[in-house]
Amino acid sequence: MNPDLTAAYDRCRELHRRHGRTYYLATRLLPAWKRRHVHALYGFTRYADEIVDRTEDLPPADRAARLAEWSARFFAGLHGEPVDDPLLPAVLHTIAIFDLDHADFASFLKSMAMDLTVGAYPTYDDLLDYMEGSAAAIGTMMLPILGSSDPAAAREPARQLGVAFQLTNFIRDVAEDLDRGRTYLPDEDLAKFDVAPEDLLAAKVRGRSTPKIRDLIEYEVTRAQAHYAAAAPGITLLAPASQACMRTAYALYGAILDEVAAQDYDVFLRRARVPQRRRLAVAARALLTPPGTPVAVPGVVAHPVPVP
Repeated sequence: MNPDLTAAYDRCRELHRRHGRTYYLATRLLPAWKRRHVHALYGFTRYADEIVDRTEDLPPADRAARLAEWSARFFAGLHGEPVDDPLLPAVLHTIAIFDLDHADFASFLKSMAMDLTVGAYPTYDDLLDYMEGSAAAIGTMMLPILGSSDPAAAREPARQLGVAFQLTNFIRDVAEDLDRGRTYLPDEDLAKFDVAPEDLLAAKVRGRSTPKIRDLIEYEVTRAQAHYAAAAPGITLLAPASQACMRTAYALYGAILDEVAAQDYDVFLRRARVPQRRRLAVAARALLTPPGTPVAVPGVVAHPVPVP
């Protein structure tokens, strides 16, 4: 491997290690040859996210221009043009090795651009349109790297898992997203529980939820659990060498919802975190679990929310 390509993979791995603690721990359970390709996809998605969210000092138009310029560089690389970028050579190499669908990357970048102009989603269907690129597409990007005995059957569970993971992040990070002028809790859900956007802002300032907001968050947790349930059959369809990794990621992201429930669904009280001791225990248990063993769906879905 040439030095520039090695450096690009190293940069992606460092982004993953620094910003994706839960998923990075899970990828440690993959065979080494797969690991770098997962890091490459994470690095690609994280870098795009940083253009959108880590440059708040710039006007939205400037951030949009940066994202468009970087996206153009990426698409030029897909068409075989030389790419002068510290990160893109790794993802372009991974795409070529696994013949990943270019449409998934276009869909992802479209959703990232939406974050520059869209601050709220009227309905859950609207949010699902956003997550089609920001979450479901990542599931299908990952599938060829993880490998599967039945890729066609594993495709929809992989997409559902991407959505479940992102909904978990949305639930945990309500306060952080409000700081960026966004909420990923659909307006129709807020109305269902008689919660106004101003109520969320007030709860953030106060550092404590109201009973109505806690009921809203419990509903969103139940919705996320329904996506985890839809994703569960896909874990055992993965290549045996990949199952411990995804079993760990599945359990640890689901455990974030457990932590939210444990603080009475008050996401403004503190950021829900899975204790390190539990994280390591989950990883060890996954390593010892025989491939093909079904996964346990996070939480108890007492009042299931149908998955669209």
